[in-house]
Amino acid sequence: MQTLLRYYSFSLAFSAVCLGLAVWYGWASTGDIAATLGILWIVFVLSILEISLSFDNAVVNATVLRNMDPVWQRRFLTWGILIAVFGMRIVFPIAIVAIAAQVGPVEAINLSLNSPDEYERIVSEAHVGIAGFGGAFLAMVGLTFFFEEDKEVHWIAMLERNINRFSSVPAIEIGLVLSVLYGVSTLLTPDDTITFLTAGILGLVTFIGVQAISSLLEEAEAKKRAAGIVVKSGLGGFLYLEVLDASFSFDGVIGAFALSNNMVIIAFGLSVGAIFVRSITIHLVQTGTLNQYRYLEHGAFWAIIVLGAIMLFSAKFHIPETITGLLGATLIGLSFWWSVRHNRREGSETIDLNSPG
Repeated sequence: MQTLLRYYSFSLAFSAVCLGLAVWYGWASTGDIAATLGILWIVFVLSILEISLSFDNAVVNATVLRNMDPVWQRRFLTWGILIAVFGMRIVFPIAIVAIAAQVGPVEAINLSLNSPDEYERIVSEAHVGIAGFGGAFLAMVGLTFFFEEDKEVHWIAMLERNINRFSSVPAIEIGLVLSVLYGVSTLLTPDDTITFLTAGILGLVTFIGVQAISSLLEEAEAKKRAAGIVVKSGLGGFLYLEVLDASFSFDGVIGAFALSNNMVIIAFGLSVGAIFVRSITIHLVQTGTLNQYRYLEHGAFWAIIVLGAIMLFSAKFHIPETITGLLGATLIGLSFWWSVRHNRREGSETIDLNSPG
């Protein structure tokens, strides 16, 4: 217990502060206990979802950080928190709302803080565009994981193996997402159809752009490693990690809109998740424990696909936010339990093989 507190004491304290602020904000803005508890629940689910979806982020961070010197490790884990929390989890959602609702960032903040009803109305009117953009991006993130050609580990074996059989088909993920976008668009009014399809295509383009940046960074890193160079320190290594961190956190930020359109609630939930991701990274680096739970990543990506599908269909149908959060949490919880069971089986098999007779 003391070992775990060593890594997570700051995150727990930060979480307590954010949850306390969420209660205060909920009561101040609604004056209703049930509504306040609802806001607290959404913040909690957002933080859990962000932690789960960013677990692979922590793994990649730990893989790179363990080759950096302690000075730059500390800088990434301190300066990087400001960028991760205030940059991607606060500024970025404001930018999404401002663009989608066609208002300035200052006006978006003022509306969220001082006129929540008007803010909610503007965001609701912009929901079709947000649903198309976010749903397409999330669907691409999830499908790309399961269509990876060299994938050998499968959680839901029968389903994932059948999906993986088509991994050699070029751009199959894009074709599937475009098909769903078109199908949902046929249910909408003509004006909403144009908005939805345009936003969905922009979501696809954004995903491809993020993938391109990641590929360029990986290629540059591979060349350095081939030349015997390891990124140990300096601004370049720091920026390399920050771009990777931003790429990984993008799906969590977009997915948050499936649970809430309120910038303050999103900021609380994602900030808690971002701090815990940093703590997990420190834990993984200092203990050397990576990929301990082999199916957890699968559960996270299934949750991403579910979120993406819900966002796409939410352009036409209202789906309660609680159901959205519970579906994601259930998938992640099941994958965690399955991983623990696998580890126990592997351990027992090893014991049996080494036992005499």
